Amino acid sequence: QVQLVESGGGLVQAGGSLRLSCAASGRTFSSYTMGWFRQAPGKEREFVACFSWKGGSTSYADSVKGRFTISRDNAKNTVYLQMNSLKPEDTAVYYCAATIILAPVREGSYYSNWGQGTQVTVSS
Repeated sequence: QVQLVESGGGLVQAGGSLRLSCAASGRTFSSYTMGWFRQAPGKEREFVACFSWKGGSTSYADSVKGRFTISRDNAKNTVYLQMNSLKPEDTAVYYCAATIILAPVREGSYYSNWGQGTQVTVSS
């Protein structure tokens, strides 16, 4: 099991940037595929990005490709989501998640561990 705590959310103007962090507890952090998801008010949770430790593979939602970058530092047990060129439609609660599946996983139901979420608000 791994416990996850997100940070770095906030209010930013359209076109701005934020970097989210997700700190994980547990000695086996490097054995998990880490993902970011988001949920806007009145909408379903959606996949944003993930990073599989095996081969360093990443996957991004089409809506964020080219603007967001996921990275991880196994030595610090932390995964990051660098968000650039933010748009009002990126406003949501962002969640970090972990799965033992050793491949990029875009489906949230495969993730067994979730953080509490961090709010990102992008003003127009």
